[in-house]
Amino acid sequence: MTAIAQDYWEEQADEPEIRIDGRIAPEVEDAYWQSAYWAQPYYRSDLGYDDYAPAFCVGYIGYAQYGGRFEEAEKSLCANWVRIKGDSRLEIEEALLAIRAAWDHAANAQVAVEEEEEELVDAGYVARATAAANQPAYAAA
Repeated sequence: MTAIAQDYWEEQADEPEIRIDGRIAPEVEDAYWQSAYWAQPYYRSDLGYDDYAPAFCVGYIGYAQYGGRFEEAEKSLCANWVRIKGDSRLEIEEALLAIRAAWDHAANAQVAVEEEEEELVDAGYVARATAAANQPAYAAA
């Protein structure tokens, strides 16, 4: 984890699981990008994770803050990048690619969570309906 991210999370250390607006789990997003950053089409081998991490952070935190369409939040995301980039060697154009990737990943992860919750509710409903249908007629009276 980068020093910037570390400072941010230390401020919120009193909560065991940090979720921003219920949309993302930053520690999960950071872990994902630590293992996947080098496989992205915009990856440069002369840069390390510490160069990309602030951009990823701007992307997934930005999704949680702004939601909606990336294009509508792009100006604010660029300002956030300039504010937190630290020692990153990415230029803004390169950073925007990583920011967009992290935004999209967070948005897709949110859709998957919502679909999973929907499936859980439906499965519970089916179980109750099945149990009620299998109940003998005399027990219902």
